[in-house]
Amino acid sequence: MIVNIDFNSDEALYIQLRNQIIIGIATDEIREGDVLPSVRSLADTIGINMHTVNKAYAVLKQEGFVKLDRRRGAVVAVDLDKMQALEELMSGLRVLLAKAVCKNITRSEIHDLIDTVMDQFGCPEEETE
Repeated sequence: MIVNIDFNSDEALYIQLRNQIIIGIATDEIREGDVLPSVRSLADTIGINMHTVNKAYAVLKQEGFVKLDRRRGAVVAVDLDKMQALEELMSGLRVLLAKAVCKNITRSEIHDLIDTVMDQFGCPEEETE
């Protein structure tokens, strides 16, 4: 797993790490059942504090992306509660879309952006049965 942290970013390091792991899961670089590096190992590799990695893993657990196992460590285990995920997505999108409206970004431009990102994740056009 390759993680790139921007130490000059205003975004907290644990959030950057969390986001990269979520993107890794979405792009299938990290798969269900994969064991993430140990807190100590990842902290040493990236050059950040162990508490920062621990916080990122705790947030991922809370959000339903990993489970913490005493023997194996952080294991990718995506929570399949689709209704809760849709509610969380709606909450986050409201603010992002409000910002877009304020900047005069059109519905068509937003749809194009969403299609581009979903294509990067390899998502199908329609749900498969």
